[in-house]
Amino acid sequence: MPEWRRGSIKLGGGSGQVLDRTETELEVLIDLLPARVKEPLKEHPDFDELLEVVLDLGRVPEARFLDQNMLLDSGEVLREELDKTIERVGQFGGDNRAGIERTLHRISAIRNRAGIIIGLTLRVGRAVYGAVRAVEDLVLTGKSVLLLGKPGVGKTTMLREVARVLADGADKRVVVVDTSNEIAGDGDIPHSGIGRSRRMQVPSPARQHDVMIEAVENHMPEVIIIDEIGTELEANAARTIAERGVQLVATAHGNTLDNLIMNPTLADLVGGIQSVTLGDIEARRRRTQKTVLERRGPPTFDILVEIQNWNSVVVHSDVSETVDRMLRGLPISPERRVLEADGSVSRSRPQTRRPSTNGGMSQYASHPYSGDGHGSDAREEPEQPPAPVTHIMPYGVNKGKLQQVVKVTSASVELVDDINSADLLLTTKNYYRRKTQALQLAEQRGKPVYVLRRNTTPQIEQFIQAITRKTNSPRRTKMLDIATREAEDAAARIQGGEHEVELNPQGAYIRHVQHEIAEKNGLVSSSSGGEPARYVVFYAR
Repeated sequence: MPEWRRGSIKLGGGSGQVLDRTETELEVLIDLLPARVKEPLKEHPDFDELLEVVLDLGRVPEARFLDQNMLLDSGEVLREELDKTIERVGQFGGDNRAGIERTLHRISAIRNRAGIIIGLTLRVGRAVYGAVRAVEDLVLTGKSVLLLGKPGVGKTTMLREVARVLADGADKRVVVVDTSNEIAGDGDIPHSGIGRSRRMQVPSPARQHDVMIEAVENHMPEVIIIDEIGTELEANAARTIAERGVQLVATAHGNTLDNLIMNPTLADLVGGIQSVTLGDIEARRRRTQKTVLERRGPPTFDILVEIQNWNSVVVHSDVSETVDRMLRGLPISPERRVLEADGSVSRSRPQTRRPSTNGGMSQYASHPYSGDGHGSDAREEPEQPPAPVTHIMPYGVNKGKLQQVVKVTSASVELVDDINSADLLLTTKNYYRRKTQALQLAEQRGKPVYVLRRNTTPQIEQFIQAITRKTNSPRRTKMLDIATREAEDAAARIQGGEHEVELNPQGAYIRHVQHEIAEKNGLVSSSSGGEPARYVVFYAR
């Protein structure tokens, strides 16, 4: 287990003593169990890693840990023992779940046909401080993020940490829509694990979509946190929220993006899938069947994260681009992030993977000019030699204003979301004073940190003008030569019989030159991907 998960949160006791909150809350849950079950459980060497305890009538009580299950006693669970535990828990809701006030533990019931409880699952809830570290930079961009993963990999735990980081670290107005009180705990007072976020409880699971809309209309949030989007009504509510400019961070039913695309109820979260019938000429031009799948519209969520386990995630940083490539049967190359034992995050891009053939997806092809902003940008490229590009990671700076200044001034600047690919970090005076983890990481990486006195357009424009220089460099000239040779080689490969060739990611000017090479050789070309990894694709006519 990584060290950051072992770390305890210390609280000052009334008599001057210091208590460990995780241990104290675990004791509260253990006290609900029959006496004969408590002792063997507490003596287990991995007691601190307990996930849940199962009490089923007429069966041996069982404890479940990260890597093993354990029978706690040889005797079967009796009706009297089960009833005593139920009395200590309290009332169960319509979803057959109950909790313990001011804790994150969850007790779920199994009933017989007469409605009588015959089984309990007592699940340990923990506020794992640091669980969001692998995706913290993603949620701080202001983009909507969807988390996927099988049960037990930490989706809800990560949501809880996202709420705290955005509310306390980024000083945003965060509202948590808590359907089963699993994110912020039972009772009227939310658990401190969500920081200064506000929590809206949901009277029944069927009302979750109503509370989602109510949160936007009544409480002016900048961010809404939602656990388990699973119905069409909830998917529609999520789209409505995103269209109002509110950042969404949510989980959904499904393990991978492939699952979500093929789920007719939730596919709208990633843009929706529609069947399109092509004419004979168009089908021949695309070299595909007459009936193809295409993305219906823009996705509700900009970024999708597949949680593989407690320490590893797979990131699709541009959902629309990834879905388009999957529908075309092209390989995708998501980023894999691993949270190391020392708290650092390692990043890699494994060998590109082809989309699953489940449902016949790989047989479909999509038009390279789908009208989604990824078509040919040959006419948009600047007719001037390339200038050195400065990669800036904004942190707390108004990204919309920054993008507008870059566009108006035609500055050689690209905005990035990852400090490792940034030349510098730009923040505000207010954020710099907090010395957040992102700022500390930038300093550890040796990245310069620039501070704006005010988050205004004039201040941003002065900064951009100060750091950019529109001059050529020998390095850029060499890059242009390499990219030109690559494009000419790709044109030769297409003329030799290949249907499609992808070039390496390049800046705007170099892509413009590559488009001209395609046109000169009688080929079709388009740009794909998002900055700074946008690249050109050559096609046969």
